[in-house]
Amino acid sequence: MSSIDTPADVPKPRAATRPAPTTLTWVTLALMTTASVASLRAAPTMAVYGLACVFLYLVPAIVFLLPTALVSAELASGWNGGVYRWVSEGLSKPLGFLAVWCQFAMTIFYYPSLLGFVASTIAFIIDPALANSGPYTAIVIVVLYWTGVWISSRGTKALAGLASWGLIIGTLIPGTLLVVLGMVFLGQGNPSAAPMTAANLFPQWTGLASLVLIVNNFLSYSGMEMNAVHVSSLKDPAKEYPRSMFLAMGLVLLIFILPALAISWVVPSDQLSLTAGVMQAFDAFFAYFNIGWLTPIAAVALVSASLGGMLTWLAGPSKGLLEISRQEGYLPPFLQKLNKNGIQQNILVTQGIVTTVIALGYALIPNVSSVYWIFSVITTQVYLIVYLLMFAAAIRLRKTQPDHPRGYRAPALGVLCVVGLLASLAALCIGFIPSSQFGSGSVWVYVAIVGGGLVILGLLIPWAFLKFRKPSWKTAPDTAASEGEQA
Repeated sequence: MSSIDTPADVPKPRAATRPAPTTLTWVTLALMTTASVASLRAAPTMAVYGLACVFLYLVPAIVFLLPTALVSAELASGWNGGVYRWVSEGLSKPLGFLAVWCQFAMTIFYYPSLLGFVASTIAFIIDPALANSGPYTAIVIVVLYWTGVWISSRGTKALAGLASWGLIIGTLIPGTLLVVLGMVFLGQGNPSAAPMTAANLFPQWTGLASLVLIVNNFLSYSGMEMNAVHVSSLKDPAKEYPRSMFLAMGLVLLIFILPALAISWVVPSDQLSLTAGVMQAFDAFFAYFNIGWLTPIAAVALVSASLGGMLTWLAGPSKGLLEISRQEGYLPPFLQKLNKNGIQQNILVTQGIVTTVIALGYALIPNVSSVYWIFSVITTQVYLIVYLLMFAAAIRLRKTQPDHPRGYRAPALGVLCVVGLLASLAALCIGFIPSSQFGSGSVWVYVAIVGGGLVILGLLIPWAFLKFRKPSWKTAPDTAASEGEQA
């Protein structure tokens, strides 16, 4: 071609460029996952049972945590896109939407229970009596949630740093301090508030109510697969994601078991608060060692961890819901709009309105611990739908796509999935049985609240979106969908 055809002074068109994707290390992703799963918040619930809390944590870990971690590691190393992609490929797209919806919807009850713990922790700085105040708890929940929405709207990179440091400063360090103080306390000859003998290795059997305790710990381990939506941000997802999951699994077990034991050593079970138990233990240890000035510092650290976990949950499920909704048209365009930082702000704001209304339950129901327990159970029930679908999809993908490239293959996948399915189904059924920690409230009121939350949030709302969706709700170009399938 002559120079007349391509003048030197005419710039050549540039190929369209995309911003470089944010890169995460596998350690950072492990910390993000641990931050979204583990916290000291659950420790008082199990500390009530003393040495038996080890059994109550290990059983769900074997039948639920281990299958979840290994199965999601295989799925994430073979299919990008998180739980929606896994269930869509293995079962169907509508069921894939149901899975990602439930992963998102459970957070509506998760935030009030998480921030209820934060409110009780802050109360130890201001006035410990506020830990049992419903109106105070509701106000703190609302203020902190909307602050989290504002922070999340700033972008994922800052979020990852906050979540990881929140875990280190607010969970690992205080948890280690709690355990060390407990060991020194016992080492100096002080008796444990809970007996630590072989006869106390197993909880006292009280019928089905005892099973409810184990089932509630399923919630403690849920979320191991949530950050699979960020797997594409790793340099080598096939190798690094499984490695990240195993590190997170080890950290989760340590964070749950050891601090719960430490709390049981110093706070009698009949005096433990489900929301303020961690601070009760710190307060008792600090008073014994004459370092009471550390109490507000410990409270601030615990708050930072809980807020870091909340920020992680704000980013993960809503991002997954947004991406598949733009490609498949599951949500109205209003909920698909992004802010200038590319964050799904309208989804977060809409969710915040519902969360604010639910938070009023703390102000209307006198017993704060009972509200906390009910919200925790509803959260578990909705999230268990995700795991039922995930395990079923994993089994089918092994049969229908056995040669699909997988960076990691879970050993005995069929056995793992069957165990996970049975455990999740049993947990779903047993969740309707109120524990003794619910108090003396009406059983039927409990069943109605838990069942209503499960049916409305977990089934009716996603069914309505699927039923009434329109072709115009699909806002992503076809190229985006095809690239997502090839990823």
